[in-house]
Order: sequence, then structure tokens, then C-alpha cells
Amino acid sequence: MQLFKCQNCAQVLYFENTRCERCACALGYLPERGALSAVEPDGETWRAMADPGASYRFCVNWEKRACNWMVEAGAIECLCLACRHNRVIPDLSDPERLALWRKVEEAKRRLFYSLLKLRLPTPSPDSGDAEPLVFDILADPPDRSAPKVMTGHDNGVITFSLTEAGDAERERVRTAMGEPYRTLLGHFRHEVGHYYWDRLIRDRGRLDEFRHLFGDERADYGEALQRHHQTGPTADWQDRFVSAYATMHPWEDWAESWAHYLHIVDTLEMAGAFGVRISPEVAEAPAMETEVDFDPHRARGFQTLIDAWLPLTYAVNCLNRSMGQPDLYPFVLPPAAIAKLEYIHTVVREQR
Repeated sequence: MQLFKCQNCAQVLYFENTRCERCACALGYLPERGALSAVEPDGETWRAMADPGASYRFCVNWEKRACNWMVEAGAIECLCLACRHNRVIPDLSDPERLALWRKVEEAKRRLFYSLLKLRLPTPSPDSGDAEPLVFDILADPPDRSAPKVMTGHDNGVITFSLTEAGDAERERVRTAMGEPYRTLLGHFRHEVGHYYWDRLIRDRGRLDEFRHLFGDERADYGEALQRHHQTGPTADWQDRFVSAYATMHPWEDWAESWAHYLHIVDTLEMAGAFGVRISPEVAEAPAMETEVDFDPHRARGFQTLIDAWLPLTYAVNCLNRSMGQPDLYPFVLPPAAIAKLEYIHTVVREQR
């Protein structure tokens, strides 16, 4: 994520801001320009200071305080580039569900920020694409004896459980599953990884090279899932995988690695926006030093990313521990996992 500032008063802004705290200007995100802009009403439309020659409308979900993205005034669509991918949303007449849905949409917009910056295909349901990127955001049924909604992916459709937006419930599941990390954004990044496996691996004739790194995806998924829940990962999983869940099946190894790739790129962009430089004074250790002075979305070689990422994670983990908090990035990247991340980087760059 980059840093933004108000074009009216130069106040630094957060990506989710809808109003500048200093000058009270309304704010809207222009996805085609990658800009969070101060906007002024202009009749039935808005004039964006980041693009004064065009007129815009807010996404209709702005009225529900669930979106701050804009569409061009002359566009047919009333939903923004992120919201138009929703196929099903929960009943928003319930205030609790509305509050949870807003959290889900906030995380999804951060996902789409990265997908658009990386120039990945994001066909919407009305695009005519044979396999569009679609989201069903569902609440659990009122009957407690009925099966609960499970977050997952199936043929381009990502089902997202609204329950995950509840902090207490998500933390309960994270603890019960023994996971070091569980967030809404992490879920989106993981599940969309399955979608891009279909688009960039299966449909692009890359199965042989995928199997060389990740294993044979033709292995029975149901059996792999059952085995994982019964016995867990192998004792040496940390030597080959980015997470314990990645050991379950080659598809999950890909999705976990894909999510981590998006973690790395997005966090490095923010570090670069702040001019972060890591140079510990306790010892001369080149592996602990970095200066994030490049655009991670355009880095040619993955080594540039990993050389900056490892020192950055050492630093932020230490900062978190100073506050008595868990590590911000509670993972260790062995060489085998780094090779998988590098492969994803190559696939993404070739797609661009």
C-alpha cells in the first residue's frame, strides 16, 4: 500500500478514509488512477482534485458506508471495480451483519488494490468471461443445527463466511486451529490464490513446472484434507513449506505461497512509502540491512524483494515484541518456500 495525501490541504490519509480530518473534504478512491482524491460536489456528480478533468460518482455501496471507491460519471456500472464482483451479500437489514460486512468489504478493497497494481486479470460477473472472479459473502443460517458457511473457492467463486469478520470468533478459530496468523485480508489473499492457479497455471499450460515445485495436484483432495486434520503436518514441514497448512495439498501450498507473495509486495510498498531503512548498529551484518527504495510491483527479480523482506520482518517483529504483541510476521521462509515465491513472482511478471 502507498501513502496518500489530501490534494486540498496535504494531510496524510489512510486508504480507508472517507473524509479528511484536517479540512473536512470528502474523499474517494479512483482505482484506474490509483489515487485517493479529495472530491467536491458538482451537481449530481463529484469533481476529483486528483483528476479535475473528469466527473465521478461514488460506488452505490458508499451510501451504506461500505465503500469509498468511485466510478466515472458516464459509466454504466453503479458499483466500483471491487464491489461489482459480489454475487451474493448478506441481509443488511440486520445492523450486526451490516457492520461485519463493512469489515469484509474493507479487506476486499485492499485485495483489489494489489490485484490491480499487479495487473492481474479481474473479470467481473458481467464481463462475458467464462470464469469470472466472483464473491459470495454469506452469513450462517439462523438454524444453529444447519451447516455453517465455510470460506473457500470453487470454479472461480469465492465463498466468504461473514462470521470471520467477528474478531472474537476469528481469534477463537485461530487458537483452536493452532494458526499463528488469521486475518480477513489473509483469507482473501489465500482464496484468490486458488482462482489464479486456475487462470495462470491450469489454463496457461504450466502444470509440469508447477508439479516440479509444489507436487502433483491430482492427489485426492478429500483424502489429503482428512489426513491433515488427523495427523497434522510432517515433523520437517518447516524445511519446505511457508506454513503448516501448505503441507496439506499442492493446491493449498500454492494458495498459501500466493498469499505470502501478496503480503510481501503490499508491505514492502508501504515500507518504501515511509522511507524505511534497516541498519542495526549492534553488528555489521549485511543480511540484516536494507533500504526499501523501489516499487515492489515492478521489481524484475524476486531476490530484490526477499533481500528487503527478511530484514524488514526482523525489525517489525522486534518492534511488536517491544509492545508485548505477537510477531507481525510469524513465519520462517526456508529456501524451498522462497523458490516457490520466486516462481509466483515469475508467473505474475509474465502475466503483466
